Amino acid sequence: MPADPLERTLVVGAKEQGIALEPAQAAAMLRLLAELREWNQRFNLTGITDPVDMVRKHLLDSLSVQPYLRGSRIADVGTGAGFPGLPLAVINPGREFALIEATGKKARFVRHAADAMELKNVDVIPARSEDWRGPAPYDIVLTRALGKLDEFVRVAGHLCAPKGRLLAMKGRHPDAEIAALPPGWKATAVHDIRIPGLPAARCIVELGRA
Repeated sequence: MPADPLERTLVVGAKEQGIALEPAQAAAMLRLLAELREWNQRFNLTGITDPVDMVRKHLLDSLSVQPYLRGSRIADVGTGAGFPGLPLAVINPGREFALIEATGKKARFVRHAADAMELKNVDVIPARSEDWRGPAPYDIVLTRALGKLDEFVRVAGHLCAPKGRLLAMKGRHPDAEIAALPPGWKATAVHDIRIPGLPAARCIVELGRA
């Protein structure tokens, strides 16, 4: 068991989610939080500043989507300071990740953090997702920062492969948003999830082409 309390919170929480973190993977994620705390003193990148909260609300929250990834090409739309894309890239070295972020300071931080973590499978895209066309469609397009589901489809649906999936990380079941999905899209599943140490209700909405 790690002696460092932050590492222990991360490793134990990941294990509760069915993910056995290697020491190098845990170290990379904690390096990400250290870089984020440093940059946050100069730029407003996150309102979450307590170290334990950062582990739970940034790292463990990001890892919750791991069971629902498929394929080899993943896009994270509106990645902000790199969540969930960077933690997922750490534990999926065989997958390619495109982290899309239109805000310049956040995109610069994500690039810096990916370099500091020595991630070779991350491409940072400093653009609005609705204006960007990737070299090929993505098997999974995910977000935790965008608003309603119909907006997610509008700005990111074109990035998704024909048989790919959009994954939206949400709080409570967004039944009204599912009912308001645009023609051509449907909810294929709603996965209830639990983030270790956090009591709030969470779910992941999986969308596919109708």
